[in-house]
Amino acid sequence: MAVKAMGWAHSFPVSGGVSAGRRWTRRQLESLAWTGDEPETVDAVVLTVSELLTNAHIHARSDARLVLTWDGDCLHVSVHDDDPTLPLRREPEPGAVSGRGVGIVGMLADEWGTKCQRHGKTVTACFRPAASRESGDTD
Repeated sequence: MAVKAMGWAHSFPVSGGVSAGRRWTRRQLESLAWTGDEPETVDAVVLTVSELLTNAHIHARSDARLVLTWDGDCLHVSVHDDDPTLPLRREPEPGAVSGRGVGIVGMLADEWGTKCQRHGKTVTACFRPAASRESGDTD
């Protein structure tokens, strides 16, 4: 019997949350059959988690809630923070150490978007494994 959807959720505090979020994400992804064959996709997901958690902590100055959902087609990575201000893609100055997070997420994810909510915003990125793109099924 095919799994219709599975997911995980965790909150990460401003202090130390980014590295903990990367480790937690890798552990959750190990339960998905396709991740062993797609280390590049796993790395892209982990880097996206890192960028989104960093943005939540630095720009929203809030803890971040991370939700990973696998629906058999797409791994949805959603990060919610307490600031309703939507992220903007910026063109950082050469040598700047920040300002590239949204651009990185846009390059790595198959799709991404933002949603304002009553108490903050959620940024969601979708990753489709190669097997899902080719056959339409990667349970």
